[in-house]
Amino acid sequence: MENLRLNVSLLRRRVPNLTTAAKSVGLRPATVSNLCTGKIPVGRSEVRTLVALASLAECSLDELIIRGENVEMIETKIKALDLFAPLAKGGTIGLVARQKMGQLVLLSELFFRLKKESFTTILLMPEGDYPELKDVTINTDIIVHSIEEAYEKIAEKGSISEIVFAADRRHVLTGEIFELQERIEAINIASITTFLVDLTGEAADEDLPYGPLETIWQFDADLTARHKFPAVNPIYSTSSVLEGAHLDQTHLTIQQRAQKLLRRYRELRSLVNAGGMERIPASEIQTFKRGERLEAYLTQPFYVAEAYTGKKGESVRLHETLQDVRKILDGSADSLAIEELNYIGQLIEK
Repeated sequence: MENLRLNVSLLRRRVPNLTTAAKSVGLRPATVSNLCTGKIPVGRSEVRTLVALASLAECSLDELIIRGENVEMIETKIKALDLFAPLAKGGTIGLVARQKMGQLVLLSELFFRLKKESFTTILLMPEGDYPELKDVTINTDIIVHSIEEAYEKIAEKGSISEIVFAADRRHVLTGEIFELQERIEAINIASITTFLVDLTGEAADEDLPYGPLETIWQFDADLTARHKFPAVNPIYSTSSVLEGAHLDQTHLTIQQRAQKLLRRYRELRSLVNAGGMERIPASEIQTFKRGERLEAYLTQPFYVAEAYTGKKGESVRLHETLQDVRKILDGSADSLAIEELNYIGQLIEK
């Protein structure tokens, strides 16, 4: 039962406006979103929920539920992403953020990194003037201005290289992205991984802003305000990669331990903000300090921001991230100052 996942691609094609459709049959959009990304395992979901989704997609349960298939991960070497919400290769990734929370910097950084890994990067420019996209275009191989042009370029380049494609949410609302994905599935291309962004910030107020997703990166206002970048929420961001039955158990165990620590740290931090460290029980001080160190470690200098930050970009392999996070969880970094963990690459112990 653990090696089951929803056929997200089918849901995207059959039920473009999944938020409204889910509500119409009594389903919570958040529940549907969590099923799509794997945050709620299919094997633990209610049968009525699966039946309702199958009814919406006009398919059988056998078509809705995929057995024995794992979602492959693209290792970004960005610590917070690879640990908490890995990039699903060939999937659709939604960036949920308000304006000026760093989503476009992250997208630009991903394009920069994936180009180095021989991916072809394609950006569908939105209508209107968006100067904030300038940094993304610098790291884009091909810029297109319509869905039809996007299809032509993906069909042309997709036969010889893997594609990463980015588009604005407007194309989701019109249904054009789903039509494009359906057309792409009918042709023989290596792989296309789709990033969806929202330049207006409206997606942050919706339960299912992009429809079914394989990976969702939820940006965090508190991290942004404290300049902890990438400001991706480690609790609410998730990926169907984590649902795979053959995922490295070490990764899953460390990810769950890290989430548990950060969840409690955030609760304790609200107490500290209200009344200082004396508000924390003595038994929780160690938890607070380790959470503080883990949060600092998960910040990372980006290559595309070197000119602005003065810090050299850093890449950290997943196995190195897991080793470092385990050390922090187990107390090996307790003697390190927070300043020694902020915006570093791999952990270097004294």
